[in-house]
Formats: sequence, C-alpha cells, structure tokens
Amino acid sequence: MATVILVRHGRTTANASGVLAGRTAGVRLDDTGAEQARRVAERIAAVPIDALVTSPQERCRQTARAIAAARADAARTVTDRGLAECDYGEWQGRPIRELAKEKLWQTVQRQPSAAVFPGGESMVTMQQRAVSAVRRRDAAIEAEHGAGSVWVAVSHGDIIKSVLADALGMHLDLFQRLHVDPASVSIVQFTPDRPYVLATNSTAGDLSWLKRPAAKARRRRGADVGGGAGSGAPA
Repeated sequence: MATVILVRHGRTTANASGVLAGRTAGVRLDDTGAEQARRVAERIAAVPIDALVTSPQERCRQTARAIAAARADAARTVTDRGLAECDYGEWQGRPIRELAKEKLWQTVQRQPSAAVFPGGESMVTMQQRAVSAVRRRDAAIEAEHGAGSVWVAVSHGDIIKSVLADALGMHLDLFQRLHVDPASVSIVQFTPDRPYVLATNSTAGDLSWLKRPAAKARRRRGADVGGGAGSGAPA
C-alpha cells in the first residue's frame, strides 16, 4: 500500500486579493506563497518519495518545482489533469465577496452535492475525477515501487478536501467541515481494507516518520485496537 502526501499550493495573488482563481491562466504564487512553498519543500525533503505529481495550474507547478528543487534526488514532476482545480465556470475570476451574495453560494456551503457551477462542473463531478485520479495513481505507484512507497500530489483546496472526505467516508455534503490551508500537508494511506488518514492540514513539523520500513506497511492488520503505539514503534 502506498501513501500520498497531499499538498495544497502556496498562497497566490488571487488568494490575497479575495478572488476565486479557478482555472484562470497566469495566477501565480505571491511572495508569501513562494516562502510557504519553500517551507513545505523543506519538510518533504526528509521523506524518500517515488513520484511527484501536480495539477496543471501554474500555482501548483510552482509549488511542485520548489519541492523538486529541495530534494537531493532529482524528483521528476508529472502533471495529472485529474488533480486540476474545480471548473468554477462563470464564477472564476470574480471576487469572493460578490459570490457570497449568490443563491448558489449557500448550496455550495450547505449541500455541495447539489452544486453545479454555471458553465463549469458540479462538485460531485469534481470529487469523482479527483478521487479517481488519486486512487488510480496510488495503485500504479504501489505496483511499480512496492508497499511502503510514498508520493506527493500537489493540488487545490477543494480538490484535497474532496479526496479527504472520500478517505474518511464522509458524504460530500460534509466536506466543508474540513479545512486545507495554503502549502499545508494532508496524508492518506490506501490499503485493501480502507484508507487511513494520517494527517490533515499540517503546516509545520517533522515528516521523517513517513520513512517507516516497507515491511511494516505490508503487515498492517487493520486499525490498531486501543490506538496502537504510533509511527515510531518497531515493525
């Protein structure tokens, strides 16, 4: 079973100005976002990874380049359109303060499974293609590199929240309970029985505990009754 480190891109000029960027071209990290990308790259540099995959949006590719640059091994970056930002259609490029007055805004907040963005995609479609992309890529990486492999997926807030909701067994209508900050790390380990969510919205701290032996990953017997001894315990 492989483990995926889900990384949200660093802060952008659109984030800072309160605009819904969506798939608008030319949205880049601002100075704060570039520093956030550098810091998350330093955290991930302690972990051997087998693949670095990114959304096609420029802000994610910038963040992925920072992650690759911080590594001693030359991690090749692959783009996966399944990790692309939600297609917000006519909403993209508009100020959040204006969108919050739209009737659809309340649907997005309270019943996202019923939300369809005008000229764009539904949130159900967004989740389906994101989850499918992550699970398909995860299975391919495990097949190529074996149990215990770790990979990084750089994507967007709503995309990562939808993947986490699926891993947690949450209905999409509950996914707004999750929060994913710029340049945060969330970690999911997929197994034949179920996914295990190992971290969410982590913005600081050592990640070297992810270097656990592959043999330990192979011998996972399911959820530890009583909570277990933690990631630092002997295999």
